[in-house]
Amino acid sequence: MAESSPSMTKQKFDENPALAPTAYERFNGAKGHSQMAMKPGFRRSTMLAAALALLAALSTSPAHADRCDDLAAQLKSHIDGLKVGITAANVIYLAHPQAREITLGCRGRNFTNELYAKADSRKPKPEFFELVADAGAIIFTIPKPDVLTGATRCIKRMGLLRGDNVKMRYRRLDMECTRTRTEAAIAISRGRDE
Repeated sequence: MAESSPSMTKQKFDENPALAPTAYERFNGAKGHSQMAMKPGFRRSTMLAAALALLAALSTSPAHADRCDDLAAQLKSHIDGLKVGITAANVIYLAHPQAREITLGCRGRNFTNELYAKADSRKPKPEFFELVADAGAIIFTIPKPDVLTGATRCIKRMGLLRGDNVKMRYRRLDMECTRTRTEAAIAISRGRDE
């Protein structure tokens, strides 16, 4: 029992004084395995690659807005009297004498593009249908008579039997028509999976 006296243990600690190992010594450096640690050149190239990947990911997101703006400019050049307004939250507000409100929506959760048009009256005039058909043909790249047929069918289906909210599908386009006491509106969109 004499061996485990407090003076002996103090002597053992004092004869091998060691400070806490440095960060380099703790990370494979104490026993000579320095080649296992990452070299500064490797770290720089990894960080550069990560920064370039992040830059590439962030630079591709404005492309949706550019496509949408190009589509609005194309609508303006093909439809007489159409004016392009402000852009807010992926929606471009347009103006035309035949519609009370007309908007172009770009890239939502469930659709690629959306055309929303509101007429001045409960029963829209043929000029309103022509405007919707012209814009729909340009936006969705399908023939104008197909969009015209779908829009007129959707608006004409609203009434006593089907109510004031009609949803239908025509030529791979989702159409939703709504009507109030003073106005009628149509929203045409195409799903993301088509």
